[in-house]
Amino acid sequence: MDACLFLSFRSPSPAAAVEIARLRDVVRATPGLSKALLHTAANAEDPYLKDEAPPHLVLQLYFAELTDLEAAAGRGGHLAALTSHDTFPWLAKCDVTQQAMLARTFAVLEPAIQAPPGSPYCTYLVSYEGAADDLHAWLNHYLDKHTGHMARFPGIRELEVYTRLDWVSAMPWTRVDFMQRNKVAFDSPDALTAALHSPVRHEMRADFHTFPSFTGPTKHYAMETHILRP
Repeated sequence: MDACLFLSFRSPSPAAAVEIARLRDVVRATPGLSKALLHTAANAEDPYLKDEAPPHLVLQLYFAELTDLEAAAGRGGHLAALTSHDTFPWLAKCDVTQQAMLARTFAVLEPAIQAPPGSPYCTYLVSYEGAADDLHAWLNHYLDKHTGHMARFPGIRELEVYTRLDWVSAMPWTRVDFMQRNKVAFDSPDALTAALHSPVRHEMRADFHTFPSFTGPTKHYAMETHILRP
């Protein structure tokens, strides 16, 4: 299982294309990186939920070893380049959060993205930002039962669940400690919307009401996903 670093950026204004291009170049050159995704805001309709606007940009950076992630995010590490106000003035104005988590991958029926090579696809990012009364009971239910519903979404291409771990970073951004995150991927926003209106979504909502007790907000964001490094 990979360690996955989430970097989420919120800003009152969109980033310039040239700055995003620089960001892509920095991320791709990160030592020890096994996979990198860049998510930007998209639109899909969930019949049960209407959350706040998504972050302008989310980076998911996967590392086979936690030590490689910590080296990249450490003092003098490669990702420190993203904190340069001269090179990345838009990033400098963003409200940024960071969290490293353990990525758990679950099998789905048709895992290959059907979008044309190099084209973006659609991801639904979910975060459970509070705490469970009994984290073991929570994870046991979610990983054993709830993922079984999720994997049966029509058109689903990818399913991952992220759980907490202890990690070290020298990056100046706000550290968050969300209990859990999820990701489901589809070929397009229309495919995600269709899945969210399928019977599986209603089964998931019924299962939601059987979850072990937890507190805190749960956020759901439809995102356009670009592969920076496969």
